[in-house]
Parts: sequence; structure tokens; C-alpha cells
Amino acid sequence: MLRKWIRSLLAVGLVFGLAACNGTSDAKGKIVISGKKFTEQVILTHLLAEYVKAHTDLDVEVKDSLGGAFMLQQAIENGDVDMYVEYTGTGYLNILKQPYDPKKTPEQIYNETKKLYKKKYNIAWLKPLGFNNTYALALRKDLAEKLGVKTHSDLAKHSSSLTFGSDAEFFERSDGYDGLVDAYGFQFKKKVTIDPDLQYEAAKNGEIDVITAYTTDARIKKYDLVVLKDDKNYFPPYHSVPIIRQEVLDANPGLEEKLNKLANILTDEKMMELNGQVNLEGKRPREVAIDFLKSEGLID
Repeated sequence: MLRKWIRSLLAVGLVFGLAACNGTSDAKGKIVISGKKFTEQVILTHLLAEYVKAHTDLDVEVKDSLGGAFMLQQAIENGDVDMYVEYTGTGYLNILKQPYDPKKTPEQIYNETKKLYKKKYNIAWLKPLGFNNTYALALRKDLAEKLGVKTHSDLAKHSSSLTFGSDAEFFERSDGYDGLVDAYGFQFKKKVTIDPDLQYEAAKNGEIDVITAYTTDARIKKYDLVVLKDDKNYFPPYHSVPIIRQEVLDANPGLEEKLNKLANILTDEKMMELNGQVNLEGKRPREVAIDFLKSEGLID
């Protein structure tokens, strides 16, 4: 009798275990949208969330500012997050760990990344949003003019007297600090880890000499910073693309088609403007996202 009771318990546990592993029931009717921990990503998290709310019956949960690329990847693999915006160069080099060939076009990088994510993680890459937010080395205009630098190679000649600052993730990425130093022969006097949203003011105030700016950040212009030319094409393209668990798309027919209507809605200039509304004008990211969607006729 005891053995029979134990077998029954094990059978029930197996059924529930399979249901939990399957996750299909959880993928239907609800979606968790997240993003990384900097202004642009917070705006994009709310942009996706408000669009999905307006065009579907899904229960939308927002988890903004979750962390960096590696944390988001783990979260989407675990099913804790269903969708967020990733960048092609980040996915290709850092998550998939593919070798970068500067001869490859942005379209080739996107297509290969899309194919490998589906095969390895069952995660779908949707159509790109339209802008490319790449890394760029930036410094104060007066300092650039004093040193006479316009390119990364120019900067290498003066690096031993300069401080370098970036966020913690950049020092860990395969397309980050170590590779950059190897490519250009930099020998910075000091390197500083700083929040990505604080680095621009630190550069403006002379607390840090060189930072890894995002090219869609409005503070580059506002703080009169100079972006140097990546003359060896070290950084790959970083086109912004919503990615989503295939399981969620399968459980919600028509969702992919609706999400792909967001393709090419943003240019580099438009994204810079939205970032500026938050960082320079003090608007809330969700408010900025809603206003943009309304202006584009994407929500009422």
C-alpha cells in the first residue's frame, strides 16, 4: 500500500514537473518585458510594453533596469523575462562568442545572430528597430584639440597620460577593454569603473579623460564631447532588435506580426532625441516612450 502511494506521488510530481518545464501555459496570455540598466534601454522597455498593451490582450509585466547583457541573457533563458531589446554586436560577439570579421555587413551579422539564437536558445530576433547604437571613445573637445587627436590611433600616442572610464560590463566583454587595448596599443594611466549614465558628466568635469560613449546619447553634444574615429573598425555594428522567447510567439499567434510593425521606427537621431528628453530635460522614460508612440501613430 505504501509503495502504491509513493508511486502515485511520484507520478503526480512528474506531471507537474513536465508542465513546469514545458512553460507553454505560462507563455500564453502574459509577457514579461525587460531591459538593461541605462536610459536608452529603459525607454525601449516601456516603448515595447506600451505598444504590446495597446495592440494585444496580453497581461504585460515590466521589469526595467534589470542589468547588463549577461544578466538579461540568463533571465530570458530561464524564462524569467520574455522579451527585451538586444544589439547585434553584443549578441554576436558576447553571447554567441562568434569571431568578428570587419568585412561582414551589418545584415550578415544580424542574419547569423538571428539564426544562431534560434538554434541555440530558441529565442527569436525580430525585425530591427532601425538605429545603430555603437560604442565610441569620447573626450572633452578642448582636450581633443590640445592633444590633436581625431582617431583611436591618435589617442594611443597620448594614452599613458590619460584616465579611461567605462561601465563594469565593458571590462568583461569580448568586444570590450582588453580587445580594444590590444587593437590600438593603449596604455592608459588609470582605468575607472563608472555607471554608464554618469560617465558623460564625469568626462565634462574632467574627472575622467576618455569614456566609452553610446553614439545615440544626447549628452555627447550637450557636454561638447568629441567622438573619435574607430579607424581600425574595432567595434562591430550594434543595431537594436527586439528579441523574444519563441515559446511566447508560439503560444500567442499573431504576436510576431504585430511586433514587427515596429521595424525601422527609430533612427540614430530620433533615439538620441528620446534619450535627451530623459537625461537633459528630466522627463520620465515611460512618458517619453508613450509620447513617441503616439506621435508615430502606433498607439492612440
